[in-house]
Amino acid sequence: MSLESNKIAAAVLMAGVIAMTSGFIAGILVHPHALKESVYKVEGVESAAAAAPAAPAVLAPVAPLLASADVAAGEAQSKKCVACHTFNQGGPNRVGPNLWDIVGAKHAHAQGFAYSDAIKSKPGDWTYEDLNAFLASPRAYAPGTKMAFAGLPKAEDRAALIAYLRTLSGSPKPLP
Repeated sequence: MSLESNKIAAAVLMAGVIAMTSGFIAGILVHPHALKESVYKVEGVESAAAAAPAAPAVLAPVAPLLASADVAAGEAQSKKCVACHTFNQGGPNRVGPNLWDIVGAKHAHAQGFAYSDAIKSKPGDWTYEDLNAFLASPRAYAPGTKMAFAGLPKAEDRAALIAYLRTLSGSPKPLP
């Protein structure tokens, strides 16, 4: 190694040591504290301090709304889901599982997807009412779920999305 190479290596190492030391000293001199309440609130996102959101005391049954639900509006609602889910038959799992043929499927049914224990522990199938409760507030329906989505507060939006999800099947389940 030449003398120039040694100088360059020494300069890089010294810069790293100075950066690490200054960070360490800054941590000693300044004691940051967490705010009790977020200063900048983002609508639709919960703070880490918030526990499972309180779902409406009693959700209205979704069955009466499904009869008149607009599938096209449900497809538009599903655009909120495409970052994490796929909808096509045989589609891959992403952050969330593929939603093809979800209506009537068993909880935690998608092969190869790592479901949370909260969803794995749910018995039975994804009924219309289960989907309604989950879409209203995933964390209230299954405390400990991995799904970060806050939920759809409007019953009409949930019914439209469920009606759309119902169509994603080779043989859609009958309406209740």
